[in-house]
Amino acid sequence: MILPVILCGGSGTRLWPLSRKALPKQFVPLIDGKSLLQLTLERVAALMPPQVDSRRALCVTAEAHRFLVAEVMRAAGVHGDLILEPVARNTAPAMALAALHAGADDLLLFCPADHHIPDVGGFAAMVTEGCAAAREGALVTFGVTPSFPSSAYGYIQKGPARHDGTYTVARFIEKPNASDAASLLLQGDVLWNAGVFLCRADVLLDAMQQHAPDILRSCRDAMDGVMRDGQFLRPEPKAFAACRAQSIDYSVMERYDGVVVFPFHGAWSDVGSWNAVAELTPADDQGNRIVGQGLALQAQATYIHAPARPVIALGTNDLFIIDTPDALLVAARSHAEEVRAVVAALEETQTPQANHHRRVARPWGWFDSVEAGARFQVKRIMVRPGAALSLQMHHHRAEHWVVVKGVAEVTRGEETFLLTENESTYIPIGKTHRLRNPGKTELELIEIQTGSYLGEDDIVRFDDQYGRHGADAQ
Repeated sequence: MILPVILCGGSGTRLWPLSRKALPKQFVPLIDGKSLLQLTLERVAALMPPQVDSRRALCVTAEAHRFLVAEVMRAAGVHGDLILEPVARNTAPAMALAALHAGADDLLLFCPADHHIPDVGGFAAMVTEGCAAAREGALVTFGVTPSFPSSAYGYIQKGPARHDGTYTVARFIEKPNASDAASLLLQGDVLWNAGVFLCRADVLLDAMQQHAPDILRSCRDAMDGVMRDGQFLRPEPKAFAACRAQSIDYSVMERYDGVVVFPFHGAWSDVGSWNAVAELTPADDQGNRIVGQGLALQAQATYIHAPARPVIALGTNDLFIIDTPDALLVAARSHAEEVRAVVAALEETQTPQANHHRRVARPWGWFDSVEAGARFQVKRIMVRPGAALSLQMHHHRAEHWVVVKGVAEVTRGEETFLLTENESTYIPIGKTHRLRNPGKTELELIEIQTGSYLGEDDIVRFDDQYGRHGADAQ
């Protein structure tokens, strides 16, 4: 039986402003209203038994994204544990944590959370065919048959064919320049490195013991001190922080003798730039690609992402126009790989939009900061059925709540009462309070905050059903 391991790291800066550090690209609904993480989980679910209780996966992610991953797993109908990395340390440590948690004979399928592979059946067939080599002790990597000379991907050069449908690996090739990429394709023996791996847990651990023993030792120490909180597994922070950061390619794949490659002939994208995102949308006769409420007039090769309002491109050529409620990116297509520099520039000026969206996900739902000014802030809040905010109080702000949809159960000091649509209440400064949705439909309300300080850290928390602590525990 295969245990899928989904690697959910990544900061998401290359797809700014849609993807940001607080909401990396794997969580953004990019394709048919679904995130890349959900599509990945649904794809690996095709390898699992049809019974819902048997559809299990293991995710490795950051502490800050734990509730996002848990919610996407629920939406995909997949169960399982989440290993929460205290700090980011690249793919080699993340995979070591997963292998140490799994059983020695478990067959682990490592998949990035942010790749797009539309052929679910072809993907499942590829993995199934690669199982024989993995069970025999090979470390199987999957290479995509290249469709054009890309300088955005690494390559794998195939060696001689083996009896099980795989090939030995002649060499791994770093991302080439455009000229070298074209030369590689003419050779006819190279594949794109997809970053998908299949192996027994003990085989990976043995390979790391040979070629990255210090990484394995740090991860083993971290997992020896692991703490479980429901489905969340927290490795010991100091031990894991001492681990050096390195990719699995550098630490193991390029050095281990037991690596083989299995070709995949279907469509694949790592969705690593706005060029890649644009390719997911069909083009019109002028090469324009439109998502949402965009309109291209007398324009050519223009991509518009406009989910919330009309965005018009007139007479443009070779442009990306990415619109969000709080930030707009207009970029030449030739500069798609330089979006990270935009984020870095915004971070230098401490612009909040560099890393955070106006709408912020919470385990109980989300809030959208609609408007803010001197001594006031307006939020739109959605609370899922059965969910609740923490029991809390504020030293510097009062709050007015107006219910616009659903039913709210309000705790204010010693009293608890219900509010329905068009009803409101007032929470004075210093008053203990909690908001809960007791109904079976979503609760939406408008929150008006007033006071001398409106920061998220002005919260004293007394109880939280999600076990949260710190500034993210609203």
